[in-house]
Amino acid sequence: MMTLKIQIIIAVMIAIFVAVLFVMTVKKSIQPKYTLAWFLISLGILILDIFPNLMTALSDAIGIFSPVNMIFFVGFLYMGFIIFALSVALSRMSGRVTSLTQEMAILRKKIEDKEEESK
Repeated sequence: MMTLKIQIIIAVMIAIFVAVLFVMTVKKSIQPKYTLAWFLISLGILILDIFPNLMTALSDAIGIFSPVNMIFFVGFLYMGFIIFALSVALSRMSGRVTSLTQEMAILRKKIEDKEEESK
């Protein structure tokens, strides 16, 4: 069982994280779609922090022996989701870079051809 002191520390850390997340979103250091995912996770952790018995009830309902194992399981699933989302974004960016590189080469060739014609 968590002590009140630990619960307060966790709540303060979540508040600081959400504030940093907000500042990064305003400065456009992070895209809003990623901000939403991190905000929802922070909200979930805050709910579990405020109601610590909820994790025990959830782990019992799912059939996981220990609430700590439930935390690791949920964290593993979340990290898998983040890795998948970043892989999709990286694949899209790679395709865009290839396309832009090809377009740039075509434009350079056209410019060179026009320069040679004007000579």
